[in-house]
Amino acid sequence: MAVGFVLISTSPSKEHEVYEKLRKVKEIVELHPLFGEFDMLAKIEAKDFNELGRIVVDKIRSVPGVEDTKTLTGIKF
Repeated sequence: MAVGFVLISTSPSKEHEVYEKLRKVKEIVELHPLFGEFDMLAKIEAKDFNELGRIVVDKIRSVPGVEDTKTLTGIKF
């Protein structure tokens, strides 16, 4: 399994709309609003890193109001 943490920047005043749409993405297992450089942090669980990339591109970056993302991949020791 692949785990990713996605930092999300939204258009001004679109935070609530983006949050509600992202809550419906089943692969997002945690979603947290933030203050500062980024507006949200999403934790994604996927079967592999290719699927993780598809989730970021097709299900997060395609949401109206999402302006930018930064994805950090996690591993297990």
